[in-house]
Amino acid sequence: MSGEPFGARLRRAMDERGPLCVGIDPHASLLAEWGLNDDVAGLERFSRTVVEAMADRVAVLKPQSAFFERFGSRGIRVLEKSVEEARAAGALVVTDAKRGDIGSTMAAYAETFLHKDSPLFSDALTVSPYLGYGSLSPAVALARESGTGLFVLALTSNPEGGEVQHAVRSDGRTVAATMLAHLAAENEGERPLGSFGAVVGATLGDLSSYDLDINGPLLAPGIGAQGATAADLPAVFGSAVHNVVPNVSRGVLRHGPDTAALRSAASRFAEEIGAAVAAV
Repeated sequence: MSGEPFGARLRRAMDERGPLCVGIDPHASLLAEWGLNDDVAGLERFSRTVVEAMADRVAVLKPQSAFFERFGSRGIRVLEKSVEEARAAGALVVTDAKRGDIGSTMAAYAETFLHKDSPLFSDALTVSPYLGYGSLSPAVALARESGTGLFVLALTSNPEGGEVQHAVRSDGRTVAATMLAHLAAENEGERPLGSFGAVVGATLGDLSSYDLDINGPLLAPGIGAQGATAADLPAVFGSAVHNVVPNVSRGVLRHGPDTAALRSAASRFAEEIGAAVAAV
C-alpha cells in the first residue's frame, strides 16, 4: 500500500518551508571554488555540507545524478548517502537523472529511484518523455504505488530544446503542450496537488500560449546563474505560479563551503520568491 502521495507531501513542504528547491550540483568548477579536490573525497565533503546546511529548512533538494555517476560506484555511494540524509532531515529529494527508455528498461530505471527498497529511493525523479509519453508508463505506475512523483521534461530552459518541444504535431498542438496535457490527465482530481509535474524553465519568458495549470508542480530551473529572477516568475507562470518549485543551484552553492553563507543565500532567494508569488 502506498504512503501519502508526493504531491500532498510537496504541497505541505512548500506551505511550511516555502517553495525553494536547491540543487546539489558538485561539478568540477564548484569543487574548485570551494577549495576541494575533484575526487570522491571532495564530492563527499561538498554534498554533506549542502545537506547539512539546507535539508532542515528548504522544501526540496535536487541532486544532479551525473555529477555523482562520473566517479563510478564510489560516487553513487555518496549520492545514496546524500539522498538518505537529506530525507531524514526533512527535505524532499528530487533526483535529477532525466531517465527515459522503454519497457523493462524504463521499469528498471524507475525501480532504481522510486522503489522503497532501493538505496537511491527518492521522493521524485526527473524523466524524459521523448520516446513518447507512453514510454513513461512503468515509472508512472511505480510512482503511484510508492507515493513518489515524476517531473517530466516539457519546456526546458536550454535553447536546443525548442526544436523538439515546440514542434507542431498533426493535430496542431506542440509536443510540449501534448506533454502538459498528459500530465494534467494524470493529476486530474488529485488534492491538494498531483504528483506528476513538469520541468518548465524560468528563463523562457511569456508562456501564456501554454496551459501550465496541470494540477501538479512545475519545477523551474534557471533562477540565479542562468539569468532569471524571482520577480520573473509571475510573468512566466501566470496563475500557475503557486505550484512552481523554483530551482536555484549555483546562485546558492557559490557561497560555500561556509554553512552560514549557504543558508543566508538560500534565505535571500526564498524571501524574494515568496514575495513574488504572494503578489499574484
